[in-house]
Amino acid sequence: MEDKLISKKELLQRYGISYGALYRWKRMGLIPEEWFLKKSTGTGQETFFNEEAICGRIDEIIAAKDLDSLQRLSESLRERKEKESALVIETAYGQQRLRLQDIKKIRLSDGTDLTDPIADLIARMQRGIQK
Repeated sequence: MEDKLISKKELLQRYGISYGALYRWKRMGLIPEEWFLKKSTGTGQETFFNEEAICGRIDEIIAAKDLDSLQRLSESLRERKEKESALVIETAYGQQRLRLQDIKKIRLSDGTDLTDPIADLIARMQRGIQK
């Protein structure tokens, strides 16, 4: 099932927040870079988000309100992220961390699907770690 997306414009209107606030929260680590999905549209390129994830996070941010609370929330989110199981891909251009629950398909450029073999390997490794 495809995740429901919300455009940046719709998100800003729904919550009555500014473009500046959204990007300030991104710089603070409150909204992960990988949540900003660039997609081509009829009018050019627009930014979209997974609606469920971003709306939940915006609700948390708005509830935190002041700068001290936002910094504590940022630290809490960073700790949460460190504890999550993730696939870390390192290349000559840097590192990317993908939460396991966010990965839908893993394919080689020739189309070979590696999703199940890698998921099986991760599950076996996690069982070994938990013993």
